[in-house]
Amino acid sequence: MQSPKYLLWGPLQKSLLGPAFDVKMTLMGDWYLYSACFLCLFVWFFFGLNYLCLNTSDILLFDFFSLVTDAPHINLERSKENERISKDQIKKRKKKQKGYQPNYFLSIPITNKEITRGIKILQNAILQQDERLAKAMTSDGSFHITLLVMQLLNEDEVNLGIGALLELKPFVEEILQGKELILPFQGVDTFGNQVGFVKLAEGHHINPLLEIAEAAKRTFQEKGFMAGENRSFKPHLTFMKLSRTPWLRRKGVKKIDPKFYEKFISHTFGEEMVHRIDLCSMLKKKQSNGYYHCESSIVIGKRPIGLQDLIREALRRERMGLKSKVKQIKELLLKPETQARIRRELLEGRPASSRPGGDPGDRVLQAPPRTPGPERGHATGHDCSARS
Repeated sequence: MQSPKYLLWGPLQKSLLGPAFDVKMTLMGDWYLYSACFLCLFVWFFFGLNYLCLNTSDILLFDFFSLVTDAPHINLERSKENERISKDQIKKRKKKQKGYQPNYFLSIPITNKEITRGIKILQNAILQQDERLAKAMTSDGSFHITLLVMQLLNEDEVNLGIGALLELKPFVEEILQGKELILPFQGVDTFGNQVGFVKLAEGHHINPLLEIAEAAKRTFQEKGFMAGENRSFKPHLTFMKLSRTPWLRRKGVKKIDPKFYEKFISHTFGEEMVHRIDLCSMLKKKQSNGYYHCESSIVIGKRPIGLQDLIREALRRERMGLKSKVKQIKELLLKPETQARIRRELLEGRPASSRPGGDPGDRVLQAPPRTPGPERGHATGHDCSARS
């Protein structure tokens, strides 16, 4: 009995392939049969699945998009709202930055005579080559390192800035851990050929100085002050600025020629031991020694306190006391009852206590009348005892 595979493939192989391939067809017939069956099942499955998808596509798509689009709808609105708020905050910040004009700064004064003497030699060497730059030079007594710039708009903010400076002291002491901070100066460089400065030499002193500057910026910003700059902090000792002499640009002086200071490129100027940080004004009149107007100071390190430090501290405390008294007087004069009392006395030309029904509080502020006579004095004494 012949198998079904032979009945299916026998005539085909005899008519097309011939008897020479009968053995090969016998071996390969099973594979062809199974392949044909698998192909038929695949075609049936494909068209059946396609039919189901066409009839249910609307439902499937609706369910899918309802899950995908409806869920993040609220999140999309929230993201738009957050984006709007972020843009408003950026606008406000830019508006504040446009009005940001620093007028105060934290200063480390340079007091080492060796450093100041070396800077004067440098300045004189430059002036010998171009004496027109005299007004661009930093004056004697003003040499310093700027730790931080800020904007203080009024005396109240200045007082808050003094408080922030005092709060900075324990942070500085924690950074230094009882060690001295010594800053060596060596070499000369410029910022864009516009600002000439003496460079701070590299060494282990850089990190604590940067930490102090960062602590100062954080302390003042936490008080709500606009402080700091966009560029990174680079400690330097300025000895000249072309911005002080804008008229020189019209005369052809647009930059600091490197030839002016080439002999000082590797010059060693000396070391400064940091002992004080000052809160100084950029705009107020400088002191008689050429240094900036100083609102307050903190002493750091182990430098012994001299007579000048004691005098400076005493003057600072006296100035703070006077400011407090002036503030109290201003507040008293702004009170409506005080203004009304002054107005009555100026308009009527006589003390309020002499008028009938005068305010007893006004009588306390008035001096007793000096009318001679025992009866008047007796009455006055009686009146005082009655009050008591």
